[in-house]
Amino acid sequence: MRGFVRLAGVFVVAAASGVGCVWSQAGAQGAPQAAGEAKTTLVMPPTPLLPMNDRLAAADAAPADAAEVTAILKEDGLNRRERRTIRTLGNTSSDKGWVEAYQFDDATGALAAFTYFRQGARARGGSRVNTTEVQLANGEVVFLDGVTVVRAASAMAGEPTDALLKEVQVGLPKVGGRRGLAPLLPAYLPANVAGTKLDAASERYAVGPAGYQAMGGVLPAEILGWDKSAEAITATYAVKGTKGTLTLLLYPTPQIAGDRGRAIEKAINDRGAATFGTVKLRRVGPLIGMTSGGLTAEQAEKLVQALHLNEEVSFDKKMPLEFHAEVRKTATLLQQIAIFTGVLILAAVVIAVFLGGARAGIRVMRGKSAASEPEFLTINLRDKPKALFTPKEPGTPKGPDKSA
Repeated sequence: MRGFVRLAGVFVVAAASGVGCVWSQAGAQGAPQAAGEAKTTLVMPPTPLLPMNDRLAAADAAPADAAEVTAILKEDGLNRRERRTIRTLGNTSSDKGWVEAYQFDDATGALAAFTYFRQGARARGGSRVNTTEVQLANGEVVFLDGVTVVRAASAMAGEPTDALLKEVQVGLPKVGGRRGLAPLLPAYLPANVAGTKLDAASERYAVGPAGYQAMGGVLPAEILGWDKSAEAITATYAVKGTKGTLTLLLYPTPQIAGDRGRAIEKAINDRGAATFGTVKLRRVGPLIGMTSGGLTAEQAEKLVQALHLNEEVSFDKKMPLEFHAEVRKTATLLQQIAIFTGVLILAAVVIAVFLGGARAGIRVMRGKSAASEPEFLTINLRDKPKALFTPKEPGTPKGPDKSA
């Protein structure tokens, strides 16, 4: 018995020791971190813009950009960039060109940078990555994909370069939501008006003064209000050997557009309209359009009159009915009520005639008059009603009154 008690005591002590150890560890883990103690934060690296394989190797530091390029990339919202060296299969030491990708905050900045990089380009033949792919005179290829602009210079011609560019395009990060929406301003350019033809390759989109000036903007960049989220696009229109330029400016509100429109008009008058060519200025809400160059006055007027805002409105509820529809609906309701009332009156008349005729027929069959029933239809109120009981003299025995 004593041995059993001793053994039980040993187990109790061991269990208490284990609980104390666990409690000490839990307290140590739950205790607040001491001041000055280093913290470890895990940061996941972003998805690479460009793949790295036997065809694309890590490149050395890219050549320094010109001051103009640096300013344009900054105002367009450059997020990050990556560069790869193109290698020949099986020979890692053979340099066959380079590929560089620029990712921007949104599709608006990406389009602005793309129109800057593609100046002087022509549509590229062969197997194209997408409809935006163009080729510069020096052989450099540029294309736009969502919020990313890709530039490539390869000494390999034909299918190897096409396959490489497609591989790069497929691996680019895809961005959805508002960041991936293309700007609306390029869609406001009229296609062909008054015999003029839009040169799509001449479109230059800018969201800042550096890009606007670098791409040959007609107006002074400092008066266009870039600090108020202005957007600008210029395009060339050709007709019968002459060319003209249409400049579109888009602002957040019509009030800002009106103020900038007056500033533009003043700048044109100060410099002289002859220095701009044929000038026609028109404002449509937050949109300003201005012609310049060698267009005739009639062509320029028709071009600016063709400017329209394609406003789209969506509702999450059913649209209210128009006023005339409500009036028609009320009139139809009243008409139906009148018809229903008429039907009820007609039914009442038919039922009355049927029941009255049936009753008259029954009376005739019984040998009575069909037209009158005095005992039923007349009430004689002239005669006084007879008393049911006659008052009795005092002293007479009680009993029923038989006088009636």
